[in-house]
Amino acid sequence: MLLRLKTGVKNKMTVIKPPFTEETARTKVKAAQDAWNTRDPEVVVKGYSVDSKWRNRTEFFSGHDAIKKFLKRKWSKELNYKLMKELWAFSGNKISVRFEYEWKDADTGRWMRTHGNEHWEFNEDGLMQTRDMSANDYPIDESERRIK
Repeated sequence: MLLRLKTGVKNKMTVIKPPFTEETARTKVKAAQDAWNTRDPEVVVKGYSVDSKWRNRTEFFSGHDAIKKFLKRKWSKELNYKLMKELWAFSGNKISVRFEYEWKDADTGRWMRTHGNEHWEFNEDGLMQTRDMSANDYPIDESERRIK
């Protein structure tokens, strides 16, 4: 089951530190989901170390400036973005999630759904130092939307 958070829930990305238990890993996933659903790069970046290394599909980059630039570009194309994350596995300072999100393509006006996986590694302060993401997109009709 995918987890949803209400908008406005406090971002707990840095409060929860490894090693993770099932409860803290689930809470960390919910906090990440909530942060990303703000669609605000300034909010999202607070959960990452200043030198965080990312792989997002075929893009590789690191650091807060690159993350914010990427997210601004992403959300200028992926309109009405809404995300759900699910804890897949955890151990020590690592968490893996599966996710699903829906968005409207700014260029085509077409609704899309994205399914993927992320592998996260955290530093001792609870900040994500590595994010490795793979995903696939496919078109959907607006009537097929599940995440609103």
